[in-house]
Amino acid sequence: MSTAADLMKVTKRLNRSLATLSFGDPVTHTYNPLEYGWAAHEIFLKRYAYTKKRVIFLGMNPGPFGMAQTAVPFGEVAAVRDWMKIETSIGKPKPEHPKRPVTGFECTRSEVSGRRLWGLFSERYPKVEQFFKDHFVVNFCPLVFMEESGRNRTPDKLSKEERKVVYDLCDQYLAEVVSVLQPKWVIGVGGFALKRAKEVLSDYPELELGCILHPSPASPAANRGWAEQASQQLEELGIWKR
Repeated sequence: MSTAADLMKVTKRLNRSLATLSFGDPVTHTYNPLEYGWAAHEIFLKRYAYTKKRVIFLGMNPGPFGMAQTAVPFGEVAAVRDWMKIETSIGKPKPEHPKRPVTGFECTRSEVSGRRLWGLFSERYPKVEQFFKDHFVVNFCPLVFMEESGRNRTPDKLSKEERKVVYDLCDQYLAEVVSVLQPKWVIGVGGFALKRAKEVLSDYPELELGCILHPSPASPAANRGWAEQASQQLEELGIWKR
């Protein structure tokens, strides 16, 4: 079985488990783009998870105008459509939050974090195959949690009981992804992802862990030349050459 097929298998298993969960206030809506956007994610896996990787970049969970629309991690529409050449129909989450509609590749809003992340990768690797030859990007948790106002609620802000159930399932998924892709490096995109990687992957002695600054515009540091800072961090780790 190919690495892409193996990833599809573990992802579908995660989806089935997550589908059984429910969340209480203040979470009113939960989206799983790996379900309603499976057609796009399947293309992403088949096209770019075709081999084992040297580096996995690990994010937290989807943003409302990125992966929630395209089903690709950090999936800012333009990057997915124009660089990765992925564009297909995206379904609808049920129920859909009236303030956070899913319009798929018709979405006109740009996910800043995704634009910054994929913008850096596409600048360094103009040909998409060059990047994915050695690198891959996954999220720890595929779920989008929203409050009644439409505000995003990150997994670490769930109740203790809800958080444990979600983390247990996503921890297992992360371990399976690493077993399939067998990377040398797992790089947390932000401190949350690095913390989960340290918790989950301590029994992988050959695996190196690192971190880059999260590209979110909510981070003042990220708004001061994020690409340059992230590049420097990757160079200092020895992952990229100067």
